[in-house]
Amino acid sequence: MSLPIGEFTARAGRLACLCAPSVLIDDRAVSRHVNRLAAGFALAVLSQVLMVGTLPLAGAFLAPRPWMAPLPYAAMLIGATVATFPASFLMDAFGRRAAFALGASLGIAGGIMSAWALLNQQFIPLMLGAFWLGISNGFGLFYRHAAASVTGPADRRAAIAAVFGAGAFVGLIAPSLAGFAEGLAAPRLFVGTALAAAVAQVGAFALALTLPSVSPQMAEAQAAEMPAARTQDWRTVIGATFAGVVAWMVMTMLMAAAPLAMAGCGLSPGLIFAGISWHMVAMYAPALFTAHLPQGVTPPLVALGGLLLLALGVPVFAAAETAAAFTLALALLGAGWSVCVAGTTQWLHENGPPSRLVLALHDGTVLLAAVLGALLAGQIPLPA
Repeated sequence: MSLPIGEFTARAGRLACLCAPSVLIDDRAVSRHVNRLAAGFALAVLSQVLMVGTLPLAGAFLAPRPWMAPLPYAAMLIGATVATFPASFLMDAFGRRAAFALGASLGIAGGIMSAWALLNQQFIPLMLGAFWLGISNGFGLFYRHAAASVTGPADRRAAIAAVFGAGAFVGLIAPSLAGFAEGLAAPRLFVGTALAAAVAQVGAFALALTLPSVSPQMAEAQAAEMPAARTQDWRTVIGATFAGVVAWMVMTMLMAAAPLAMAGCGLSPGLIFAGISWHMVAMYAPALFTAHLPQGVTPPLVALGGLLLLALGVPVFAAAETAAAFTLALALLGAGWSVCVAGTTQWLHENGPPSRLVLALHDGTVLLAAVLGALLAGQIPLPA
């Protein structure tokens, strides 16, 4: 993969355009950078997977009132929403290395706080730990934008797919890691999983320190040389954001309801974690195939295909009573979200790197929809 050299053409009076060492312009350097971004995203997703299956059940055990059960999961989503604007602008002010390291450090604190809350059966500290983990997840979402921004137009789909594909891998290993961590912490339920989430964030922090960082001066130079980054087609932004809102709200609402619904049908924690894990695999694996679609399949069509998959998953979830049926429903929901989010990410970057404001507005809006979906999950009738 390589960046078009023309994007960094020198201008009179601006020597930085000629000698900025942090700009990636050769195939191997870009490939290494994308691989590191993919690995960092995978560790962030691992932390998320471990807590997604834990927070709804832990909330049900510790909540003072039944309606408060979804609040820890909602707190994680609120944290991700709150993080979008700081994460976006910190990338410019201090570079990717500092921004991703900051996000991971908050994830470490969140995992430790969650483990302490579960150990001591404290509901409010659990919400605080989930909130910090959510902030970390909000920073982690920008890995896909970072990968899209370091490649040329011909390689952008492949870079986005590589980042999402790394998330699929951790979905496969998450159940085993959760089982191992729970065994070490037994009989303290979910404490081991929370600590494992913190360890995943330690790995993300260490990896973030290896990333190259773009200086504020270089960011300014790039913005000056790429008019597409400053002139936004707001129809594109609105279309991509609307599709993302629908995908995030539907997926989050049913995923938040799934652990309690599965428990209400008499399924064991192992089967619940397995179903959630396959859901997480489906949330990232299908995005790999979007890199190989014909050029005629435009990003809006990719996003629409994801929404159709989500629509298929809703009735399957509503009728589910067995582990296989829940797993199928969760896989359809995850696959629909994956394809839609890959499509909306490609859509936003289709005509060049969007501004930091656009990225923050897009991610903040879709995450607000996710928060609403998590809160609505409490209104879904569950098996007695």
